[in-house]
Amino acid sequence: MKRSIAMISVAAIAAMNVLPAGAANVEGPSVFWKISIYGNPRALTSGMEALAEKVSSETDGMFQIRIFYAEQLGPVRENLDALKLNAIEGAGICEFYHPGKNPAWTVFSLPFLPLGDPAVDRQVRERMFEHPAIVADMEKWNAIPYASGLLQQFELMGTGPKPETLDGWKGLRVRAGGGLGDALSRLGATPQTLSAPETLIAFQNGTVDAAAFPFTYAHVAFKINDEAEWFTSNLAPGTSECGWVLNKTAFEALPSQYQDLLMDNRDLVLDTQQAAYAAEDGKNLALFRETLDEIVYTDEQRAAFREKAGQPVWNDWVEANSDKFDAQGVLDALLTYAREAGATH
Repeated sequence: MKRSIAMISVAAIAAMNVLPAGAANVEGPSVFWKISIYGNPRALTSGMEALAEKVSSETDGMFQIRIFYAEQLGPVRENLDALKLNAIEGAGICEFYHPGKNPAWTVFSLPFLPLGDPAVDRQVRERMFEHPAIVADMEKWNAIPYASGLLQQFELMGTGPKPETLDGWKGLRVRAGGGLGDALSRLGATPQTLSAPETLIAFQNGTVDAAAFPFTYAHVAFKINDEAEWFTSNLAPGTSECGWVLNKTAFEALPSQYQDLLMDNRDLVLDTQQAAYAAEDGKNLALFRETLDEIVYTDEQRAAFREKAGQPVWNDWVEANSDKFDAQGVLDALLTYAREAGATH
């Protein structure tokens, strides 16, 4: 898949700090890291691409990070296993692809969390990546949380009858994982947990009616808009976490200057991702409105959905996970961080 002009411009901005050849700021040994990610280069991967360029330039090519796309190094659901086996040095993971492997991380996909403001969302995720339960989930897989994917609020695209009311979701087969899937099931939909690459095939085979993805970039990245007939633009039922984790053994084996280089550039990863999402949104929404029917819900409809599938789903999640970790504590921490970051609801 070719990168868009917007993505190229983001990469160019990130490359502004690249040093001339032979002008290493950080000296050290030769190191080569493999990062595994599903799908092709896109807004989500732009931050790690910028990091790879930065690390190479700062070390005059001595520390190389290569991103392997489209599950070249193994299925996305097995990335954590690969980290545990020391087969890779880092990965992009989606918590809802393997909830049993990272139960505390599934808090990110609870519906209607107060994360709609991008600035609030970023602050909350940065703090949550240091939460003991989130860290402990990764320790089981020889991994450490590195940087959030900062996924935008999800919206849905689909084919067939348009769900212009909440009752319209009854009977629809919807690609939606985690708490978002639970929320839609309360409207009568049948959630399916498919990886992003699997979803396009499911649409083409007629085995799903709709799919939830971060709006708008992911729908285009996985060509969902090519199959869809309609899209929601303001349901904003929640988000998820498809973030970046590093191999703990590999990280600890790095010289301290390389460790610092990685940790000091987490803002570069997040800044680049956010810029890429914004650039994609500007053109994608116009494209959707030209080619698809837009569904806009009323405030009353959205409030009814939140009442039915917000707090009740949170309560169920806490009860289902209370024997695995301090689920109430994890949820309370996220909500506290959101309030402190300025969330209004």
